[in-house]
Amino acid sequence: MTALAPDRKTTWISIGIIGTMFFIFGFVSWINAILIPYFKIACELSNFQSYLVAFAFYISYLLMSMPSSYLLKKIGYKNGIMIGFWIMALGAFLFVPAAYNRAYPIFLLGLFTLGSGLALLQTVANLYITLIGEKERAAQRISIMGICNKGAGILAPLLFSYVILRPQDNELFKQLPHMADAVRALALDELILRVVGPYTVVGIILFLIGVLVKFSILPELDQQQGAAENSYGGNRSISQYPHLILGAVAIFLHVGTQVIAIDTIINYAGAMGLSLLEAKALPSYTLTATILGYLSGIILIPKVFSQRTMLRFCTVFGLILSILVVTTHGHVVLFQMDLDISIWFIVLIGFPNALIWAGIWPLALEGLGPLAKQGSALLIMGLCGNALLPLLYGILADAIDPKTAYWILTPCFLYLVFYAFKGHRIQRWTGKTKTTT
Repeated sequence: MTALAPDRKTTWISIGIIGTMFFIFGFVSWINAILIPYFKIACELSNFQSYLVAFAFYISYLLMSMPSSYLLKKIGYKNGIMIGFWIMALGAFLFVPAAYNRAYPIFLLGLFTLGSGLALLQTVANLYITLIGEKERAAQRISIMGICNKGAGILAPLLFSYVILRPQDNELFKQLPHMADAVRALALDELILRVVGPYTVVGIILFLIGVLVKFSILPELDQQQGAAENSYGGNRSISQYPHLILGAVAIFLHVGTQVIAIDTIINYAGAMGLSLLEAKALPSYTLTATILGYLSGIILIPKVFSQRTMLRFCTVFGLILSILVVTTHGHVVLFQMDLDISIWFIVLIGFPNALIWAGIWPLALEGLGPLAKQGSALLIMGLCGNALLPLLYGILADAIDPKTAYWILTPCFLYLVFYAFKGHRIQRWTGKTKTTT
């Protein structure tokens, strides 16, 4: 891939704009950590049904990422960013009729629409931040974007829960199962209407940001960016790059582990007797661990460790933590919460997950040349792992128990270890491996 080379001022302003985009991605995405248990109560759902929140939101990445890449080719990147924000705004506004009818399918449609806009924006943002500077510092730049994303993720559940939850809700949640049907329906209607105000504001902000980005100094990416460079040679399609295809699978599994560690933790704490109000900060703890991981990447890459070495370390560390989640027992009191120690290993998974994403992207896109845009879209399609793996976790949690269901993490990390050590070096499906250190 050929790096972009705007002047220094434009580069920093562009990084700031892309960083703002990643902040918005994080804010909208990680609200799901509160929406899942909130909808489970307000719409009277099972674990499986509640995790359809993540499914509806992230399956759009599978369905819309490739169309997004072709749309961007037709209308350009800045117009694409504007349209992406407007699609997200539409998704936010759909929460209004959904709330007034307490219609879970309409909520899911709104989440799918939000995710569709994000798929378009992510295709632009991840490619842009990968190309905007030196290749060896790509993981460092992605780490900075990750801090923007996960910083918003820390704020989103706390701010959203502050807006929609009341101190007396603990008592309400206890009384709901014992209420008469008509009284319970009225209470649940009042509960779900609390999302109208926040999502109306979010929709307006997203629409205005789309307009502002359109008229910003963010440079347009050259449609032929990288056309002169193709390190593996020849006129090949993206299916002929094993390191890209295997990288997309790695992204699929990685993001699934990330969302499981964040979006399931409140329900897991609930199985230990903790209420929604008491457990609302747990996703923020996982995201804080993720930010610490990003900071370590900024400090250590590439001065101390290469991004490849850090990827290897983080995949192995994540594998160890995933095994500890399901094999350890015993109560630990932290932050005034008495919980099984396994929940803190889930929190710690946030740390290695930070640099796995940052490590996969530059390795998977290496040498694609003019196919970089399609390659980026394929990797974004891998984000549908956010949709499918939490849903599978929900099925296992309903069928067995929430803790045993976390075994789903271990094979995911085993594959990530494979990609970090060998998969990214495979040049051809015949087995030729690129020599790296």
